[in-house]
Amino acid sequence: MMSAKRSEGLTGRHVLIGVLAFFGTVFLANGIFLYSALSTYTGVVADEPYRKGLHYNKRIAAAERQESLGWSAETKLVPEEGLSLVLRDRNGRPVSGLFVSGVVGRPSTNRHDRKVTLIEVEPGRYAAPIEGLSPGAWLVDLQAVWIGTGDKEPVYRLRKREWVKS
Repeated sequence: MMSAKRSEGLTGRHVLIGVLAFFGTVFLANGIFLYSALSTYTGVVADEPYRKGLHYNKRIAAAERQESLGWSAETKLVPEEGLSLVLRDRNGRPVSGLFVSGVVGRPSTNRHDRKVTLIEVEPGRYAAPIEGLSPGAWLVDLQAVWIGTGDKEPVYRLRKREWVKS
């Protein structure tokens, strides 16, 4: 009697292992990409976009009012000193009597956002100390209202990218 010899070629077990390895690799790659996508930038550009959209015409009117003032702004972001803002009117005179507040953060994430309140240190010059500014791009988003008027609508808005050098 002859004994059956085992075939050395492709068997069902080999095919099963190949299919499982292929789909295991696909699932592993998808898992890595999914984790990477969910743990990084969310893609949210604005909080409450619908509500902000409803007030879009008001923002346009406010921008036109601000432009008609003819004010110029100079900002400076320095690691040791913090944030400095100089406001001048169209004739070059300092603009005093404002309450200036806002946020300084990274352009790509809100993890490093810092709320700031600038104090008028001399006529037209407002400053706020900020600790731990690392080198790179920062986004300065400020708004100013008149002190003592009770009006909460900003008279001036500023959104500017600043670079901190090491």
